[in-house]
Amino acid sequence: MPEAAAVHVASGKVRELFALDDERLLLVASDRISTFDVVLPTDIPDKGRVLTGLSAFWFGRTTEVCPNHLLALRDDGRSTECRRLEMLPIECVVRGYLSGSGWKDYRATGAVCGHDLPAGLQESDLLPEPIFTPSTKAITGHDENIDRRRALELVEGAQFDAVEQYSLALYRFAAEYARGRGIIIADTKFEFGLDAAGRVVLADEALTPASSRFWPVDGYRPGGPQPSFDKQFARDFCESQDWDKTAPGPELPGDVVAGTRARYIEAFERLTEVSFDDYLAGPEVVLA
Repeated sequence: MPEAAAVHVASGKVRELFALDDERLLLVASDRISTFDVVLPTDIPDKGRVLTGLSAFWFGRTTEVCPNHLLALRDDGRSTECRRLEMLPIECVVRGYLSGSGWKDYRATGAVCGHDLPAGLQESDLLPEPIFTPSTKAITGHDENIDRRRALELVEGAQFDAVEQYSLALYRFAAEYARGRGIIIADTKFEFGLDAAGRVVLADEALTPASSRFWPVDGYRPGGPQPSFDKQFARDFCESQDWDKTAPGPELPGDVVAGTRARYIEAFERLTEVSFDDYLAGPEVVLA
């Protein structure tokens, strides 16, 4: 729990945000899960700890790729002390494979966020090279894929160039690392902010099952959806329901809760090469 001096300043879909002082924030990751930008009424046990630990793991290993906001990882395994930033109003998505909304856009137009792609690609195909496909941050409703022109209405040109370069570099680093541990990172989402000096800094979470599509290497077969280690398992259940993707979302049955938790923990353990029990006993093990 946050210390007495901490002041609650915001609630996100899955996080609570507290101010520690003028320079530091405390981010607490809950076990809430959202699909299609709607928070579901059912929690996934330990989800917040998986996201916190895996983000800290990546933050610790990518400092030479991009500066990030992490200051400390707390003993509860779900709380991080971070630098205060002025957050940029776009989400920075990198796609290495054709899936999700990118696949839908490609089928409709042959392009994704202004990137013209080769004809004849199948769902889940490897792209010729990773592409940067920003989206809006919706206060209500759903995020919207946008192209560079639209993004430049929201952020300055130098900021856009910086987040594009950082996003692609982070993705390439992580995708190579993960593939060696049996996981394909099909796509992922980053968020960035500006520090007091105006420097672009990676924030929020990074390369987790909630912000990425993780596929097992040994099960990869292009031409349709893939098995996954991410929240796609819960998303698929929601898609199977008579639900219009507005709040409230459907309750998740016990087998979907257990299956989602197991997938998150397997991704954590494969990528960090740390047992989840060891992480619970001493979270800083992921920073070693």
